[in-house]
Amino acid sequence: MSPKKESTSNIAAERLSKVAAHLTTNQDEPSSTNQPPQRGRRTKSQRAAGPPADYSDVLSNLQKLNTFARTPDLNNRGYVRQKREGKLWVRERLEQLLDKGSFKEIGTASGQTKWKQTGPQDEEPVSFTPTNNLQGFGLLGGRKIILTADDYSIRAGHADGAISDKTVYAEKLALAMQIPIVKLTDGSSGGGSVSTIKTNGWSYIPGVPGFIQAIKGLNMGIPNLAAVLGPAIGIGAARAVSCHFSVMAGDIGSLFNAGPQVVELATFEEDLTLRDLGGPGIHCTNGTIDNLAANEAECFEQLRKVLSYLPSCGQSKLPPLVDSDDPISRSDTDLRSIIPRKKTRMYDAKSIIRKVVDAESWFEIGALWGRTAIVGLARLGGHPVGIISLNCEVNAGALDTGGSQKITRHLKLCDVMNLPIIQFVDVPGYAIGTVAEKQATMRWGVELAKVYISTTIPIFNVLTRRVYGVAGGVMVACRDPIMRVAWPSGEWGSLPLDGGIEVGHRWELKQAEAEGKKKELYTQLEDDYRRLMNPIRTANAFGVEEIIDPADTRRVVAEWTIHM
Repeated sequence: MSPKKESTSNIAAERLSKVAAHLTTNQDEPSSTNQPPQRGRRTKSQRAAGPPADYSDVLSNLQKLNTFARTPDLNNRGYVRQKREGKLWVRERLEQLLDKGSFKEIGTASGQTKWKQTGPQDEEPVSFTPTNNLQGFGLLGGRKIILTADDYSIRAGHADGAISDKTVYAEKLALAMQIPIVKLTDGSSGGGSVSTIKTNGWSYIPGVPGFIQAIKGLNMGIPNLAAVLGPAIGIGAARAVSCHFSVMAGDIGSLFNAGPQVVELATFEEDLTLRDLGGPGIHCTNGTIDNLAANEAECFEQLRKVLSYLPSCGQSKLPPLVDSDDPISRSDTDLRSIIPRKKTRMYDAKSIIRKVVDAESWFEIGALWGRTAIVGLARLGGHPVGIISLNCEVNAGALDTGGSQKITRHLKLCDVMNLPIIQFVDVPGYAIGTVAEKQATMRWGVELAKVYISTTIPIFNVLTRRVYGVAGGVMVACRDPIMRVAWPSGEWGSLPLDGGIEVGHRWELKQAEAEGKKKELYTQLEDDYRRLMNPIRTANAFGVEEIIDPADTRRVVAEWTIHM
């Protein structure tokens, strides 16, 4: 053998010997190299050999932190309080809300760790308090979402150093990926407390972390949905209220700018409970929160339901279409008699909606506030639509401040989500009287008119009965060309006959009263006007494009929706 070959052979043998030594097992190592590396405490010999090549020490510590975070401390006073108040722990909420096994956490190691040194360069965690904001990706009804959830069991949801960064990051992700974001609020959601000053050693000027990104997302039509599952305070309350849709758990939810203790010192209102200050009886009836749910489970169901109608991003995605076994040709003869012939009688406007839209698809929003108006989401032939109606059972359907605000909000939602709107119009005009004037009915009525005209989504009108005054004109004539049909029960004009006859014939009626003939004259005038207000006369003049059989309403509006 030549010296060169012998040298090469020696080098190869030496390398093989080193590899064999490296693979040799001992009592502290797995008996087979086919087994995965063990992620436990390393022996002295292992530590002396230096850090493991597979970084199992770091992975082991991450696994420990993850175990700490996912295992509730049953003796922790925050966790005990959470359970005592009948509330789910934050991770239990995710399990109930999201599709099974779909949650992928972001920031699993964010929090405060206590370490124990185990060597010159080694340490291992002995305890871990995760950040009291949990977030990540998940599936909701098969749709990918970003989720951010407060953990009230840790510092009552107040800022702990990373929560602000995490919420801002979640908002940025929703924007960048153009996917919905769901917010489970239980605490301040990033708001601080005075103890933060002591922790930091200085007092900060407050900001609104994440709000710039959140508003951008709202304006882009990226669904922002929120559930209030405990006390929502300060910026946490603002984050929930700013969403496209919000729901409060009736048994545990509340919302306010500041809690009872702060309120007592500032306003001298004493002995207020969370529910007294901002419970569902307040905020689900004044429009601050859209919907009321009985409990957390119902909150989650409403979130799933609302998301099912909305696109992932109104600027770039279409609303989701679902298969429907409810034929659009379905007629309903009950609709022919649902409007009473006696003009002063009321009826259930929601029953019209339920009979026209796809079976079981009607979802009402804001049922407990602005009750002169009815708004919600539904489907026609599987296509999502927004629904607007007036409610003649409340204030005779006259549009008041609350009703105007409610329709304004719904128009903006449908506009940013590209949902066409079906309107069932029966409006006697704006609310009148001293109460209406004190509530700035005209101001909010004009704001509603601005939104009707400035939004761009298609609107189709079904004139079921009255269309009077500015309110009627605002609702029906906000698009050019106007898309509408009327029922045989339709009546319209500048003023309803009740009151309108007195105004238009004041002099004649005054003369007749002096002669004792006012009643006869009034009856004659009313009969004449009723005859002339026959809706067919309006159709003769092409003042209304078409009068349809109410039984065919579903087919008419569904065909329009599918075309849009």
